Amino acid sequence: MSVLAHGIGAQHDLPLSPFYAFAGAFAALFVSFLALGLLWSASRFRGDRAGRPLPVAVQRAADAPSTRIAVRALGLAAALLVVLYLVLGPSDPDRNPAPGAVYVLLWVGLVPASLLFGPVWQLLNPLRTLHLLGCRVLRRDPAAGRPLPPRVGMWPAAAGLLAFTWLELVAPDPASPTALLLFLGLFSAAQLTGAALYGARWFGRADAFEVYSGLLARLSPLGRRPADRRLVLRSPFNGLDATPQLPGLVATVCVMLGSTAYDGFSDAPSWITTVQTSALGRTTTATLGLLGAVALVAALYALCAGATRLLSGQLAHPLTAFAHSLVPIALGYLVAHYFTLFVTEGPRTVMVALGAGNPAPPEPPLGPGGVATLQVLAIVLGHVLGVVAAHDRSVRLFPPGRAVAGQLPLLVLMVAYTIGGLALLIA
Repeated sequence: MSVLAHGIGAQHDLPLSPFYAFAGAFAALFVSFLALGLLWSASRFRGDRAGRPLPVAVQRAADAPSTRIAVRALGLAAALLVVLYLVLGPSDPDRNPAPGAVYVLLWVGLVPASLLFGPVWQLLNPLRTLHLLGCRVLRRDPAAGRPLPPRVGMWPAAAGLLAFTWLELVAPDPASPTALLLFLGLFSAAQLTGAALYGARWFGRADAFEVYSGLLARLSPLGRRPADRRLVLRSPFNGLDATPQLPGLVATVCVMLGSTAYDGFSDAPSWITTVQTSALGRTTTATLGLLGAVALVAALYALCAGATRLLSGQLAHPLTAFAHSLVPIALGYLVAHYFTLFVTEGPRTVMVALGAGNPAPPEPPLGPGGVATLQVLAIVLGHVLGVVAAHDRSVRLFPPGRAVAGQLPLLVLMVAYTIGGLALLIA
């Protein structure tokens, strides 16, 4: 079951010319930057105010109590089934669908689900459903609780994401039922305790999977306007522009980027040798590698934010002001790294759950060349979307004479991230 912990496998074997990949990426970034600087002089995104309302019948069906109850019941039933498989199922992860359900159907499957349908985990979240049922039994308002301190922000979600990626990428036996049960038990206890203290709002800030889904859903064409709660079709850029600038947002996105980068780097023969021969031991060395990857991503962004503040001369909070532009980059990395895993191990997990024993995973729908092209396109497109989002924010925040110059550090950052992302694929 090692495939679950290492994404798509040996990426250095992909049949793609490094020259064409890097040249195409640089051309796309520089042309986008120059075109935006010449043609885009005023902010065009309106955040949560934008969107074309969906028909009333669609809104009524989506918000119907029966629909919400059915979705919550589905999430709770799936979670209980995973727990039963972990407790009563075979210890061999190749014959137990629970590890695949967690690492593939949940972790990777939330990416396309959130892009298509919005923040789906908010309704599917079994812990939110358990909290709701507990409040019903106790005749308590689910929203009741202490005020959540503003400084908390998304920091608990960032910590939860780091803990989950550590389990997936570093733990000695991430697919073992014992390891998964321990993590899920501790995670559930922490989330339900937080919800008991702060109310249901806790999940939207502290549940790692709910925050993860919510950030990815910012790029969904489906959205909901806070002013009137209407479901709308919108440009993904407007959803991205509405990303709340909360403490911990940068940390959360950097964990998403850094952990995916480490997953790719951990397949390199040189790193495998380092981990196996380190005097510190495999787990400690791999832990330091994961933390180092996240720290490197964060340090590069912090340097970029500091340079942006110097060039703009007036930006008070540069770290959070442009953090939303990292979300499409994280999405590009996730698609590039986990596409093959999802389309092969996802169906295999379903077949095992249906009693197929130990079936072979299906062949990917794309050949090696097609997979390589998809990966490069995903990374490059993610960075281009990040450049567009950052430019629109720049022309809104900076004086006209400094809007383009203020983006130069961001462009350098995008180039650096692009080099790193492509190097992990084809080096």
